[in-house]
Amino acid sequence: MRNYAEELKNRIEFIQEVLSKAKADGIVYGNSGGKDSVLVGILCKIACDNTLGVMMPAGSRRNYEEDLVDAKCVSEKFDIEYRILDLGDVKSALIDRIGDITKLNDMATSNISPRLRMISLYAIAAAENRLVAGTGNRSEIHMGYFTKWGDGACDFNPIADFTVTETYEFLKYLGAPSEIIEKSPSAALYDGQTDEQDMGITYAKIDDYLLTGNVIEEDYKIISGYHNRSEHKRRMPLYYPKKKV
Repeated sequence: MRNYAEELKNRIEFIQEVLSKAKADGIVYGNSGGKDSVLVGILCKIACDNTLGVMMPAGSRRNYEEDLVDAKCVSEKFDIEYRILDLGDVKSALIDRIGDITKLNDMATSNISPRLRMISLYAIAAAENRLVAGTGNRSEIHMGYFTKWGDGACDFNPIADFTVTETYEFLKYLGAPSEIIEKSPSAALYDGQTDEQDMGITYAKIDDYLLTGNVIEEDYKIISGYHNRSEHKRRMPLYYPKKKV
């Protein structure tokens, strides 16, 4: 287990340095009520009092119920400013408009929500001189379980090296509510969705592989398959190379 007292100190210094170099007045992040956004919110608030968490429900029932309740609970417990931006009608309108020129499949539709949230966070950041904090953890990043130019877009990410297991450990150290720690990880892209069901493997197995290298062949095929297919998400766009002079 990591030394979370030391981790807290180092991450606070990291966040403050990033803000100072950018001459930013504050931070904004997507407050989904999930484990990662909760951890990022707590760290950012400790580092910078002017931290804003934006709750952005976008259609799924869980967005408007469990996640919204949890997001408010954590915001109040840790004195983090929050605002609610309902994107449900915006998403519906965009789907209708795009549907006029192409037939959207489930993947295309589900990725609209995180990209609308990215647009919203960056608009707020530009209007209020804030930086956008990312909320992806090491396990999700390795698997490519995030939306390119959606929840994967940020100015800095203070938890990108934490696995899901370590995220839970840090949350316990910081005194986060038990309901946050105990609920199933989900991007809430649609009702009933969970990360582990989508991927066909548990985070416990992914984390065991990342932290110790222990993995059975069947699980390694799943992990390596996701990782290899999602390589394009973890790099900048490819540009035609300049000719060598």
